[in-house]
Amino acid sequence: MITVSYKPSFIKKVRHLDKELYQEVLDKIELLKDERDHTMLKVHKLHGHFKNCYSFSVDYRIRIIFQYESKKEVVLISIGDHEVYR
Repeated sequence: MITVSYKPSFIKKVRHLDKELYQEVLDKIELLKDERDHTMLKVHKLHGHFKNCYSFSVDYRIRIIFQYESKKEVVLISIGDHEVYR
C-alpha cells in the first residue's frame, strides 16, 4: 500500500472542483494507493520540466501530477487540464 501526501497547491486546486469530479479524484487516488492498479490508471513518466514526476488521468480532461518520495510514498503536486504541464 502506497502512502499519499499532498502539496498545498494540489489541495487548493482540488477544493475548487465540482462535487462529481472531486469524488472521481478521490476514487482515482484510492486506486493509486494500490500499486497493482497503476496500469489501470495508465501512470506514465513525464519529461522536460517535470522529468522527475509522473501523471495519470482522472478523466479525459483532468490530470494529476505526482512524484515518488520513496517506493511506498507519493506526493500529489498538481491537478488540472493539459495546462497543468506548463
